[in-house]
Amino acid sequence: MADPQSNAALPAHPSPERQSPPAPPALPPDAPRAGVLHVRHRHTERYTVVGNHLAQQPRLSATAIGIGVHIQSLPDGASVTIKALTLRFREGEVTIGRALRELEEAGYLVRRRVPLGGGRIATRTFFLDHPGDVVRASARGGGSRAAVPAMAVAMARPEPEPPSASGPVAAPAVAVVEEAVEVSAPTPVRTRSAALEPVTAPTGPAVDLLARLRLADTRLLLSERDVQRLVPAVETWFARAATPDQIIRTLIAGLPPETDPIRHPASFLEYRLTALLPPPLPTAPLRTVTTATPAAQRAPLVTCDGCERAIRTHDPRALCRDCRERQDRRREGRAVHSAA
Repeated sequence: MADPQSNAALPAHPSPERQSPPAPPALPPDAPRAGVLHVRHRHTERYTVVGNHLAQQPRLSATAIGIGVHIQSLPDGASVTIKALTLRFREGEVTIGRALRELEEAGYLVRRRVPLGGGRIATRTFFLDHPGDVVRASARGGGSRAAVPAMAVAMARPEPEPPSASGPVAAPAVAVVEEAVEVSAPTPVRTRSAALEPVTAPTGPAVDLLARLRLADTRLLLSERDVQRLVPAVETWFARAATPDQIIRTLIAGLPPETDPIRHPASFLEYRLTALLPPPLPTAPLRTVTTATPAAQRAPLVTCDGCERAIRTHDPRALCRDCRERQDRRREGRAVHSAA
């Protein structure tokens, strides 16, 4: 066995960028024959208490445990999105995203949509030091406690809060590590109701048409807010005598291939409803102009007195064109003869 105090394995000329590792301590007399030996140090600042249920969790991968410990050491308000963690660690977005999902399935990471009032909703991220054993959250170092929003506490088993102890070990068990919107309310958070206020969904033929678009193409799935935004445009089509079938055919005609996603279906439909809006129908009825003379206004057939030819005229004593020409020539001949 190699001497643990030996320096034979160290390089003769260490690189200036890389310092030489410290020499290992001497083996204690009661050290085990194999396995890791801990060199203990009592921290008095900048440390995090991590439970063995997380550090030795058999259902979590090494990456998930490492990211869980890292998130637990962060202060409240720190960003723990996939992109933020990718900038911190060497692992890629796929690996970090998989680790965050493992933490969610194990109950350590919880994401909840919390109503802020005035129709606003924020996504809050909670990290639980010990899932299921806490119901309160506190800002680290802030000195003031606030009740966790009811939507986030629903996943925890309600138990009486343990008495606070002195020293840094009595850090709160749940830490809010990310928030979407910072809101300061005059009333305490605990006075808010746990259930969301009922929202009256709009109804009508325009709402039904927009809601059924996802049956024609699954990529045209709209939220209630998108439906409310597009209802006036659809009602304008109805006001211009467009039928629901005509509107649906216009909206789904010439869609991209099914393999290509429609990332913003509401904006896509809003453009088509605006750009392809038909003109209003005329109020006066359509008039048909005819150039042919009605049969009732035509002249009747009469017989020419000179040649018995049938001609159309309102004068029963009229002659045909040939007879009129012969009659004119005879008048001209008589006039010439009389003049001579």
